[in-house]
Amino acid sequence: MGTAASSTFDRKTLRRALEGDASSLLSLYADDAELRIVDHNTQPSSPRVLHGRGEIGEMLNDIYGRDLSHKLEECIVQGDRAAYSESCEYSDGVRVLAESMVTLRDGKIVEQTMIQAWDE
Repeated sequence: MGTAASSTFDRKTLRRALEGDASSLLSLYADDAELRIVDHNTQPSSPRVLHGRGEIGEMLNDIYGRDLSHKLEECIVQGDRAAYSESCEYSDGVRVLAESMVTLRDGKIVEQTMIQAWDE
């Protein structure tokens, strides 16, 4: 499983998808993926949890529909795990930073925990 993950999920693939569009990023998720989001509004004791590509896709379409740039800052892929940092900026200068830890299966994201913070 580690070889398959590293051959289809790597830093270049993630960068193209994340800095591209919602459908490109969604293509990196398995059908049964789960995404947990922790931030100021959804704190660790009650994170926002999205189940499956449908729910994750709705969120990504909302985010990528905004006037917001996305940049992959750091990424480490090791076997069936990956961790990465993403920075975003709205056109008005508000910045967002997100840190993610993911579990991969056959090169697709099956579990992700994202911790994000933004300028207020």
